[in-house]
Amino acid sequence: MIPRIHPTAIISPDNVVIGKNVSIGPYAIIEENVTIGDGSIIKAHVLIGARTTLGKNCRLFNGAVVGEIPQDLKYADEETETILGDNVIVREYCTIHRGTTDRWKTTIGNTVLIMAYSHIGHDCIIGDNVIIANSCNMGGHVEVGDFVIIGGAVPIHQFVKIGKHAFIAGGFRITKDIPPYIRASNIPLTYNGLNSVGLHRRGFPSDSISLIKQAYTRIYRSHMNVSQAVKDISENMKITPEVQDILDFIDESTRGIIRG
Repeated sequence: MIPRIHPTAIISPDNVVIGKNVSIGPYAIIEENVTIGDGSIIKAHVLIGARTTLGKNCRLFNGAVVGEIPQDLKYADEETETILGDNVIVREYCTIHRGTTDRWKTTIGNTVLIMAYSHIGHDCIIGDNVIIANSCNMGGHVEVGDFVIIGGAVPIHQFVKIGKHAFIAGGFRITKDIPPYIRASNIPLTYNGLNSVGLHRRGFPSDSISLIKQAYTRIYRSHMNVSQAVKDISENMKITPEVQDILDFIDESTRGIIRG
């Protein structure tokens, strides 16, 4: 089917590619060098900035701004990008900014839900199957792993990393890295056990969950510091893919992980 474009929408004549069965609502603005995948719905008053790519079946709700220039004073109009995967939902008045020369792009994975009034800063990397609840504010360069759920009204410091399958309760500030597979809450943000419900729902075997728990017991519930716990896990535990994920995450952490 041909696209359905409201007559009040403003679409740049410069290299805009609109897929099949796309709907573009009233007063939407599409800047130059934009690609919109098949089946996507762009509602009223949406702005899609230059050099933005949307995958298939994305939905951008009223007032969303995707691909605007970053809030970085060093940005000098370099040709950076914003890339959204397939089946991404961006609710009302969200803002997603394009990258800077650090990574050259901001990337959102597949099947991601970004709820109303949230902000994703420049150079962020959001994995697949992520849920970001209302009014989350994410600084630049943040990395969020697959299947992460972030509760509402959570501010996230720039350069923070959140490991896959983590669950962050609403209303708590994130300034340190959050390892995979855990729940995090409290002030300051701390380890609050495994994301057991999420892991069971996603088909993790009980044996794998048990080993994840053993690893975090060494990290957060023993008298060892993190370096000692990592050494103990490496030498005395069965190293499953999930346990290796934990070790790799800690090794690659730049801000340090949250406390227990």
